[in-house]
Amino acid sequence: MVSPILGEFLGTLVLILLGNGVVANVLLNRSKAAGGGWIVITAGWAFAVMSGVFTAAACGSSAAHLNPAVTFGFAMASGDWSNVVGFPAAQILGAFVGAVLVWVHFYPHWAETADKEAKLACFCTSPGIRSLIPNLLSEVIATFVLVFVVAAIFSKRSLSPNSVAPGLGPYLVASLVWGIGLSLGGTTGYAINPARDFGPRLAHAILPISGKGSSEWSYALVPIAGPIIGGILAGLLVRALGI
Repeated sequence: MVSPILGEFLGTLVLILLGNGVVANVLLNRSKAAGGGWIVITAGWAFAVMSGVFTAAACGSSAAHLNPAVTFGFAMASGDWSNVVGFPAAQILGAFVGAVLVWVHFYPHWAETADKEAKLACFCTSPGIRSLIPNLLSEVIATFVLVFVVAAIFSKRSLSPNSVAPGLGPYLVASLVWGIGLSLGGTTGYAINPARDFGPRLAHAILPISGKGSSEWSYALVPIAGPIIGGILAGLLVRALGI
């Protein structure tokens, strides 16, 4: 019954449900967590990653990528491109369904929130300062750090001779994502994951969200292309260094 594709779908669904859920918790009016701030959002996303990775692994995906940039990066590092179609498709679908569940969960709060940009932020990312090249570079750099450091965490050299203890990996990856959000996330909202942005942005466009504004498709290429470029560059370096 379980399979890698199912694992990627359900793991990404959980990732988005909890990750976009914490954004909605903080930004939507009359939520008891309203105004919680950036620390709460970055911590919530870290726990979302941990939960998604465990879910993916339990449901059949031991790789637990949850992210097309990770899939492309590790394909570049290993030379195995067998997952670069199936995994991203499952991840995008999981992200879409996760975003729909966020909409359902917070259903009464959309009408209570007048800020259209806040509603959009509960689904996808947007930059603090809109400028194509800097925004793209921010996503490239942050995703490069994600993929390269994940490879370093699971390298047999990292904690030689034992490497990462069984079950510890998801916590370390969650800590990495928390660190990226705290250190690099303020420029573009650190999508660092094309599925995380595209699937929920599509949900925002389709769903009958009360008082919603534009889905900002003019920006959507940045959180898709930037992470893919960053992941591939990190994969190239991982391969060159033999990590």
